[in-house]
This record gives sequence, C-alpha cells and structure tokens, in this order.
Amino acid sequence: MSSKKFKSKKSWREKVNEIEGKIVEITPEWEKRYGKGKLLIPKALNIEQLINRTAKGDLITHDQIRDNLATKANVQATCPLTTGIFLRIISEASEEERPVKKEKVTPYWRVLKGDGLLNSKFPGGLENQVKLLESEEHNIEFNKTGSKAKAANFENYLVKL
Repeated sequence: MSSKKFKSKKSWREKVNEIEGKIVEITPEWEKRYGKGKLLIPKALNIEQLINRTAKGDLITHDQIRDNLATKANVQATCPLTTGIFLRIISEASEEERPVKKEKVTPYWRVLKGDGLLNSKFPGGLENQVKLLESEEHNIEFNKTGSKAKAANFENYLVKL
C-alpha cells in the first residue's frame, strides 16, 4: 500500500477551464424546490467571472451566483450541488496560482453561503477565509463552539450583479 498522497495530473486551473456547462430538465425530486423546467449545470468559468466582479470589501453569496446564472441562461434554477463543487475547484485554482499572480487571483474568499456563513471547504478552511476577510476589514462572528463563522452584517456588503 502506497503512502504517497494522490496527485492529479491536471492543475486546478485546467480543471476550471475544462468544465463545460449544460442545461438539463429538472428532475422530479427537485420539482418541489424549483418547479418544472430547466436546470443549469454552470460552466466554472462563468462562476469565476462573477466572483472576479467583486472588489475589495465586497461580498457575494452562492445564491446570488446561482440566481444570476439562471437568469442569464433563461432557466428556472442553477444546480446548487455543481455550483458548490465548482466553487471549491475555483478556490483551489486561485491558491495554486497565488505564488505567481499574488494579488490577481480570483477572490473566492468573498463568496459566502446564503446566510452569510463562511465555507469550511475552501483552502485552509475557516481559518484562512477568516484571515482573508478580516484583511478586507470584515468582522467575523463565530458560533459558541467556533465550528461555524459568519460575516457580520454581510448584507451591507453584497455586490449587485
């Protein structure tokens, strides 16, 4: 049994660039949530473009990203599962590029869950996202156990898409 850590042959950037979007029918399981119609499986680069619209101090939510992409594609909804997966891939690509691009990386840390919660699945976990948001003057509130964190008054900093 090998103790070597699995290493992908593709860079995170290559993964971002190759993810193509498509439109599918909403499944019966999801009809309660979205109704009948079409569901967008987004292109990762389109998600990244929306994140790159944010300036220092701005915030954006998963919901805003999905709603914007659904409107542009003229569909009922954007798949939340694939959007979350692609956000993780984009965040990894950003960190992979940080040594070269420094300040020009995609600011994934500005993406919050719909209720203002930070994403523990981003590179470096909550600790890194807290550090990056605090460097942009955001105040962070933790739950009693410290296992979840939220950007204080995040609604005041949401970018309009």
